[in-house]
Amino acid sequence: MFFDLTKINELIIGYQYLILFPLVVLEGPIVTVIAGFLTSIKQLNFFATFWVVVAGDLAGDALHYFIGRWGKKTSILRWGRYFGITPERIIRLEHHFKDHSGKTLLLGKLLHGIGASFLVAAGIARMSFMRFMLFNFIGTLPKTLFLMLIGYYFGKAIAKIDSYLEFVGVIFLIFSIISFAILYYFARKNKYE
Repeated sequence: MFFDLTKINELIIGYQYLILFPLVVLEGPIVTVIAGFLTSIKQLNFFATFWVVVAGDLAGDALHYFIGRWGKKTSILRWGRYFGITPERIIRLEHHFKDHSGKTLLLGKLLHGIGASFLVAAGIARMSFMRFMLFNFIGTLPKTLFLMLIGYYFGKAIAKIDSYLEFVGVIFLIFSIISFAILYYFARKNKYE
């Protein structure tokens, strides 16, 4: 993982809600699970933590929205062609958000890996910011509760899960390097035969 769970845990215990908010903005789901765990061991208050996490998640959503909204004329149109973003696609996206904004944003809340792209797309489509925040608020409440409950009931396993993921990551990296070396060897061998 790109962050140290122990360090995040120490920061939250030390600075509590003051640091929890920006950590949720930066890395919401794992921090929410950790915060849920800390409520289970009485380091944080469950209800106060819940609302701080909701506020942090919504602030992160707003950042993504404004990246899309403010970046439309500059970066997105200039560099978007390298990622398949064309002016025609932006027009289709704007029409899609006019007709299906609520469903799209709620779906984005469920899809953790690509959810941020839905938020940026809403900004590109110039969706009403108040409507954007309303749907994200509706989607954030159950998502936050779910992630906090995972941390509350299964949080003690986070460190063990993290160590297993690191171990699997190292094994996968070694396997990938060996596979690449073998493929490279045979490709070079076939090239010179």
